[in-house]
Amino acid sequence: MTNFSRRRFLQTSSIGAAGITALPLLQSFKAGANDTIRVGFIGLGQQAMNLLNGFRHIKGVEVVAGADVYGIKRKRFEKQVKEYYPDGEVTTYLDYRPIIDRSDIDAVVIATPDHWHAIIAIDACNAGKDIYQEKPITFTIKESIKVAEAVRRNNVIFATGSQQRSDSNYQHAVGMVHREAFGKLTKVQAYVGPGPDPYDLPAEPIPEDLDWNRWLGPLPHSIHFNSALALPISIDPPVKERGWGRWRYYKETGGGFTCDWGAHNFDIGQWALKKDHSGPVKVIPPRYQGAKYLTYVYDNGLEMVNEPYDDRKTLGLKFWGEDGWIEVSRGQIAASDKSLLPPDQGEKDAGLYERSAGHVEDFINSVRARRDPIAPVEVGQRTVACCILGNIAYELNRPVLWSPEAQYFINDPEAEKHYHREYHNGYKL
Repeated sequence: MTNFSRRRFLQTSSIGAAGITALPLLQSFKAGANDTIRVGFIGLGQQAMNLLNGFRHIKGVEVVAGADVYGIKRKRFEKQVKEYYPDGEVTTYLDYRPIIDRSDIDAVVIATPDHWHAIIAIDACNAGKDIYQEKPITFTIKESIKVAEAVRRNNVIFATGSQQRSDSNYQHAVGMVHREAFGKLTKVQAYVGPGPDPYDLPAEPIPEDLDWNRWLGPLPHSIHFNSALALPISIDPPVKERGWGRWRYYKETGGGFTCDWGAHNFDIGQWALKKDHSGPVKVIPPRYQGAKYLTYVYDNGLEMVNEPYDDRKTLGLKFWGEDGWIEVSRGQIAASDKSLLPPDQGEKDAGLYERSAGHVEDFINSVRARRDPIAPVEVGQRTVACCILGNIAYELNRPVLWSPEAQYFINDPEAEKHYHREYHNGYKL
């Protein structure tokens, strides 16, 4: 992986506050630059519906298919797509494979729970489909490397759903850090919340139209169903999911806030640290020899700390320089001096954030131009590795040493056991 990752990152140019420059061209888009891009959705939960609302506003895009293991969510998706595209046709499936097998579908959106991401993404790559994939891009570090390899081997476009990369406030903050507008960077506070908890929800009856075994996929069947994992909805009357699926907060089914929000805020932190092509060399858990917060240490001595920067424990970042600071979160940006703020600084409606219209439009533009998007696969891969390393340090309750070049642990057989998770039920990576 060492030569592969270095080569790809050299080919992928850096992205600053001004946006994307000189990104590499890939294979030609088979339908032509002015033709409709036909998209299939895999995973039809709440985030998929948010993304659907974003894709429908992009000219020249048509959503034509969806797949989910929960019948009522297939019905909701079909109903919504027909309202958005009254002259179009939409087909839904229980299994994702018919979507990637369809020659008339150009791109897929993968918005399943994390443990399905790698299997579906690699199958989609091998079928030549361009991919918009929700973050974190995989469940394990090994999976993330395999997905990155599959993307480049098959010359497909891959966009990581790290929407904050397309937010002008985050772009401005990172640009100011890179320009050392408030002196050299000394510390990054990137607050994401706690790590995962053991799965302790009680068993509940499985809904008749939910294929629970397919939902589990490579996870062990010993994980029992609870409605908090696959949230119920209603079509008539229309009632969407109440909150986010809690599978993301448990060790057995997700990565906790470390991966869920770390995929956003640690991602921006590494971007500001100019470590998109690298990663930490040491990860220290809280309560280890006086450490108060999860801390990532980089080869230049800088630290990114999972530490709140205000009393509200805002999920955001604060960059400290020798001569000031700048902090940014969804809908908010502040600084030690007004000169550090963007000229159009003001509050934004963070409530519309999940639609991600600008981020998905960047993906579609990348599909047409055959260039890497603002958050290509290598960015998603390095970010998820960073997040998972934090959870490994939590689990072992001691520091973990990591080689960003080799993307592997340094003399740590115990940590190596967490590099990947065993697949069950006949599934293979």
